[in-house]
Amino acid sequence: MQASGLESYKNVAYFEWDFEKHGGLIGDIPVGGEALPAGAVITGGMVYVKKGLAGSGGFMAVRAVGAGDILAATEVANLTENALRAVVPVPQTAATWIRLTANLTTLIFTPSVAAITAGKIVVALEYVIPA
Repeated sequence: MQASGLESYKNVAYFEWDFEKHGGLIGDIPVGGEALPAGAVITGGMVYVKKGLAGSGGFMAVRAVGAGDILAATEVANLTENALRAVVPVPQTAATWIRLTANLTTLIFTPSVAAITAGKIVVALEYVIPA
């Protein structure tokens, strides 16, 4: 079989929010990570709670391009240590994939309702670069 010249694998980029480093006050917190190039299509991924979140009545959301496109606002009580969440919306389809029009170098983590006082979240985004 002759190679077609197309790359046929997914890439993965990682971003990590850490209360110790980034804080947890209500509002948008930009968190740097591995850059995704303009034109990339985010096809899925996961949110891994490395250290359980704490904060009375707080919520956490994560976005790349639009509100809650990575993690919809989720109660801190549900973001316990070792919890796994799929990148939203689920299931991923051609209609819901996230197409980047510019380089993506940060994700926005947004505590709301009440400040978050502890925790660490790792986000792994699967993406392809269409030929």
